[in-house]
Amino acid sequence: MKTTSASTIMLIATICATSGCLPGTVEPTGLAIASGDSGGAVPSGHLAFLVQPNNVSAGDAITPEVKVLAVDSLGRVLPAFNGRVSVTLSSGESGATLSGTTSVTASGGLAIFPSLVVSRPGRYTLIASASGLVSVSSGPFSVF
Repeated sequence: MKTTSASTIMLIATICATSGCLPGTVEPTGLAIASGDSGGAVPSGHLAFLVQPNNVSAGDAITPEVKVLAVDSLGRVLPAFNGRVSVTLSSGESGATLSGTTSVTASGGLAIFPSLVVSRPGRYTLIASASGLVSVSSGPFSVF
């Protein structure tokens, strides 16, 4: 299993914020980049999509992998967060299911979902949630 350091996550987040994680975007949903240390305090936190879900064919895994960060109220990555993060469908076609790896343990504040699959064509959003953090919705994506 690969591990990712907090400095690597901040580099990825910075690159994403300046060049966009998706075509036509500048900043990932729910993520504002800030640097600095929390000084040992644990500020209130929330989740943010680092890599948004892309359009995909029904039954195929979403690529690139959906990635979610745990960040504090100033947008700084919470490297000590190693809790469980889950994603669910929040909108879309009735009866559609989300399968694959829908719940993962974050490492250094980063949760990677390598195999998310939506069963039916339609327009969807995902909700990422974790205990103790505010949930976040992804941008909309289409399944063909």
